[in-house]
Amino acid sequence: MRWLMTFRIALRALARNKLRAFLTMLGIIIGVGAVIAMVAIGEGAKATIRSQIASLGTNVLVVLPGTLSQGGVRTGSGGRNTLLDSDARAMTRELRSIAYASPVLRRQEQVIAGNLNWGTLAQGVAPEFEQIRDWQTESGRFLHEGDMDSAAKVAVIGQTVARQLFGNDDPIDSVIRIRNIPFRVVGLLVGKGQTGHGQDQDDTVMIPYTTMQKRLMRITYVQSIVVRAISAEKVPEAQEQITLLLRQRHRIAEGREDDFTVRNLSDIAEAAQSTARVMAVLLGSVAGISLLVGGIGIMNIMLVSVTERTREIGIRMAVGARGRDIMLQFLVEAVVMAATGGGIGILLGIGTSEVLKLWANWPTLVSPSIVAVAFLFSGAVGVFFGFYPAKKASTLDPIEALRYE
Repeated sequence: MRWLMTFRIALRALARNKLRAFLTMLGIIIGVGAVIAMVAIGEGAKATIRSQIASLGTNVLVVLPGTLSQGGVRTGSGGRNTLLDSDARAMTRELRSIAYASPVLRRQEQVIAGNLNWGTLAQGVAPEFEQIRDWQTESGRFLHEGDMDSAAKVAVIGQTVARQLFGNDDPIDSVIRIRNIPFRVVGLLVGKGQTGHGQDQDDTVMIPYTTMQKRLMRITYVQSIVVRAISAEKVPEAQEQITLLLRQRHRIAEGREDDFTVRNLSDIAEAAQSTARVMAVLLGSVAGISLLVGGIGIMNIMLVSVTERTREIGIRMAVGARGRDIMLQFLVEAVVMAATGGGIGILLGIGTSEVLKLWANWPTLVSPSIVAVAFLFSGAVGVFFGFYPAKKASTLDPIEALRYE
């Protein structure tokens, strides 16, 4: 009963100065709202990175040709044409740690369908590419071994290409032309969306790598080989085995530099996740500072309130109120302001994150746990910063308080 009465007295005291109470709460409102919005941006970025990593596969490795040195100048990876499709077949045949391997050729091409055309990324791949990238077809089929053996003129297209060339029509069994060579569309890929760098993964056309070698590029080598290990735990073993196998196949003498590079996407994934975590912590810390400033504002206004209500405190003590009753009253006022500000701040933070998601196209993710922590923290701020003013009010001398003008 005493708690209820104290709560009512605190609400009446705050209601007497509505504008001042609101301005005091404004610091908490902005602080909590900023914490939720900033953490939502950080979590959204982490979720986006996780989904992109999942689309690539954490147990995926990429084998690239090595560098080329001429006159002391060294090119980057891919400077030499040292990889063959037989290397990919040897990996799946001889290495137990490898589940799938696919040669890959990439080239920007202009694709034509009827009177429409679209510049896109043409990729020459093997049937195993579907399992390596875990990229299913929405309709039709993916490439198969028969297409590779006959260098068939068939294509599987991404959602963006389908939309640009065929609109809402079904592209299956339609004919597209690449360099005036007709290709029959046999499959439509499931949408994957953009990468973290803004690259549209659905803006692609996939054809048999043998077709791309013979008909489009007229080469015998491959630009890269993508490999999927049997599990994420087997990636280091697979990386080591690929290196040993290729050194043997390419007849590289001991002590000589590799003419290829094996890249582990798990390391890239971990680095991206670490960067996202650091960004989330930094954003949350900056927003937390504004919450701290809001708490200081509560302490300041409560000290002013104690000074203004010194005579009221004296009267309450004179009629029997104890020091802990006075302290409880002011502490409840501080907590009510902080908790109310926290509740409004939660709505502000969720609203801001939704606006950013819809209007600015920023990925945001509001976590219920963050909302609960922000609300509890705002209450804790009220207790922490309201304790000193409440304690000061409870230790006033009743006689001196009654004399205060």
